[in-house]
Amino acid sequence: MQIPKQLLQRKSVEALTDVQHGLKQTLTARDLTILGIGAVIGAGIFVLTGIAAAKYAGPAIVVSFILAGIACGLAAMCYSELAAMIPVSGSAYSYAYATMGELMAWIIGWDLILEYALASSTVAIGWAGYLTSFLDNFGIHLPTYLTTAYLANPEAGFINLPAVTIILLLTGLLVVGIRQSAIFNFVMVLIKLTVIVVFIIAGSGHIQTENWANFTPFGFGGVLTGAGVIFFAYIGFDAVSTAAQEAINPQRDVPIGIIASLAVCTLLYILVAGVLTGIIPYTELNVPAPIALAVDHVGMSWLSPIIKIAAIAGLTSVMLVLLMGQSRIFFSMAKDQLLPPLFAKVHPKFQTPHLSTILVGVAVSLLAGFMPIEKLGELVSIGTLFAFVLVCGGVWILRNSHPEMQRHFKCPAVPYVPIAGILVCLSLMVGLPADTWVRLFVWLLIGFLIYFGYGVKHSHLRSS
Repeated sequence: MQIPKQLLQRKSVEALTDVQHGLKQTLTARDLTILGIGAVIGAGIFVLTGIAAAKYAGPAIVVSFILAGIACGLAAMCYSELAAMIPVSGSAYSYAYATMGELMAWIIGWDLILEYALASSTVAIGWAGYLTSFLDNFGIHLPTYLTTAYLANPEAGFINLPAVTIILLLTGLLVVGIRQSAIFNFVMVLIKLTVIVVFIIAGSGHIQTENWANFTPFGFGGVLTGAGVIFFAYIGFDAVSTAAQEAINPQRDVPIGIIASLAVCTLLYILVAGVLTGIIPYTELNVPAPIALAVDHVGMSWLSPIIKIAAIAGLTSVMLVLLMGQSRIFFSMAKDQLLPPLFAKVHPKFQTPHLSTILVGVAVSLLAGFMPIEKLGELVSIGTLFAFVLVCGGVWILRNSHPEMQRHFKCPAVPYVPIAGILVCLSLMVGLPADTWVRLFVWLLIGFLIYFGYGVKHSHLRSS
């Protein structure tokens, strides 16, 4: 079956960048770097590190973080080139439109919902768990029916109210303005980075090297599996590219934000993983709060409530950036008329896509309030990896189709870096469970129904 040529029609790079978007340009390279750190450091460092060490990699979880960081680094180089060339808010969606045509752009735009919206819901549930635990320390016990989703426990639960509340509050903040959101994110990032550094410094004095004696208890296969599992910890650095239209100098600052945030987060992950597995045997780390367990284990109980505060701050900043990214992608799709125009409305005072932000926030809050965390988290990694594959391919394609275009940042060693990025991401996708692939195809089928039912008829590119 041959795909009609109209569906493969590309939007020129000039058309993508020559847009009167109405969004306020206030973000600097520092702001973008902090946005990236805010999106990445969250559930991965506070939860997944211990679980992946205990079940898959042992102390070699440090190597797993390095491998996952390399995979993300390859994609980051490609993201940086495209973000500097096409400084618009659509991220991988816009890049696919310029390189592979409208149908593929729709597929990746629809796929990115799995990364941003579902990840936001997943993180909100984790945030609610940390908040509930923190309040328990002070004798404040929230009723189970208000902290447990009905579909997670129909007998005892009704709604995860803390998760719903935090999503709606962050949605309101994003509506008010990107500058205010960036300041709030800076405060949250400062809190969690301070606590993480304190843990690394204080914990390094309690390392028992015998805990590293059996460094690879599960073999190299376990290290690779661990890399696939903790890949979720890196999700979010690409959200920096969704803020390109709100950057003061996107050609220079967006690549800095993407690469710098990924480098900082990778270094912190490696150090935390090393200290964590050095303090306490990896077999004991299969718990929801491994860092808190480690500080209790060595008698630093004073640090435990501070760790929980940092986790709450960390997860808050993750949700903020992911919600921002999702609304900006919908904004770009609506500007191309592949989605209804209400998603492209910009608030006359705040200069933010307020309707898109509110709709995303309400949908994400409902998912977080009524769905179990494991069902939401299963699709996030495969959606992200798929996006990375297409971005890496997009760099390669544009180097051949538009070699004359000015590139403010150049991905090194093209086509080898993009090819390596594609192969690494595909290998991680292959390792995911079969039912995850089934859910991905079902999700894409729903997207096709919307595209052929609405997008094809209203597409700005084919009507112009």
